[in-house]
Amino acid sequence: MFQMKLLRKWSRILHRDVGFFFIGTTLIYAISGIALNHMADWNPNYKVEINHFTTSINLEKTASLENNILNLLDKIDSRDNYKSHYYSNPNTLKIFLKGGSSIYVNIKSGKGMAEYLKRRSVFYESNYLHYNPNRLWTWFSDIYAAALILFVVTSFFITKGKHGILGRGGIYTALGILIPILFLIYYM
Repeated sequence: MFQMKLLRKWSRILHRDVGFFFIGTTLIYAISGIALNHMADWNPNYKVEINHFTTSINLEKTASLENNILNLLDKIDSRDNYKSHYYSNPNTLKIFLKGGSSIYVNIKSGKGMAEYLKRRSVFYESNYLHYNPNRLWTWFSDIYAAALILFVVTSFFITKGKHGILGRGGIYTALGILIPILFLIYYM
């Protein structure tokens, strides 16, 4: 009896204190997990901003083409962002910019469109950490995973009686194990 009381006491303390310590990490993995689950619906790391423009600068294949591209960039972006260019078809010039952005110009009409990739704040950083960017974060993530196992084990002993693991808590635990197994059986 005394050992069970002591086990419950330490389970509550560990569950609470380790839980508080890992609140930020749990939010990071929860936010990025939701974002990554819906990658087919949107890009969780970047959003695309589109700006339309018209230019009278000659962008035909000539000896001064690169200089003309730089002049165009002075007006709609920055020449420092220029990476390269090519003609995707006889009438369309595609200009590549640093950071993954692009500019498309119809060289006959002068109508163009600039697509700028902008990082989605919070999501970009959360996803960066979710992908384990370096060895140190991998170790921290492993410690976090061990803490999740500790949460599971301590949760068995926190509540006693009909609300604990031998009562309602056991039913929830069984459902929490059964649902992933059913998904595996159905989808594999």
